Amino acid sequence: MTRKRRRLMMLGLCALGIGTATALTLTAFQDNLVFFRSPSDIAREAPRDGRAFRLGGLVEAGSLTRETAADGRPAARFRVTDGPHTITVTYAGVLPDLFREGQGVVALGRLTPDGGFRASEVLARHDETYMPPEVADALRRSGHWNPSQGAAPPAATWNTAPRSTRAGG
Repeated sequence: MTRKRRRLMMLGLCALGIGTATALTLTAFQDNLVFFRSPSDIAREAPRDGRAFRLGGLVEAGSLTRETAADGRPAARFRVTDGPHTITVTYAGVLPDLFREGQGVVALGRLTPDGGFRASEVLARHDETYMPPEVADALRRSGHWNPSQGAAPPAATWNTAPRSTRAGG
C-alpha cells in the first residue's frame, strides 16, 4: 500500500468517525429538545404521542381549582388559553408563588389521552411586566395583543371563543 493511499484511508476513517459522532449527538439532542406550543398550535396540529413540550399562554380567570392528591401532595387544575383555544392542565405539586389567574404561564409536560395536559413543571411570570416571549408571540399571532398598544390585556377581556372550539376542556 502506498503512502498516499494510507493517508487517504486514514482521512476516510476520520471522516466516518466524525460523521458517526455527529449523527449520534444530533439524535440524542433531538430527543431532549422541548418545543413550545400554544393551545392554538395544539388545536392545529397535536404533538406526537408521549412527546414532552412546553405549553404557554395565560391562565384563564376563574379556572384554578386546588386539591390534595391521593398521596397527600397538593394538586391543581387550571385552563391555559391564548384566546381562541383553551387546554385544561393538571399539575401535582406546589405552584410557584407568582402563579395567578389571568397571567402568563409556561408548563412543561405531555398531552393526556383525553386532550388535557399533565404538567410536570409550571413556570409563572416574574413580575407585572414580564411575559415569556413564546406567550407574547402566541398572543400576537392570535391577534389578541399588539405590543405597540401597551401591555397585554387580561385573559378575561379577550377569551371569548365558543366552548366547542376549545381543546381539552
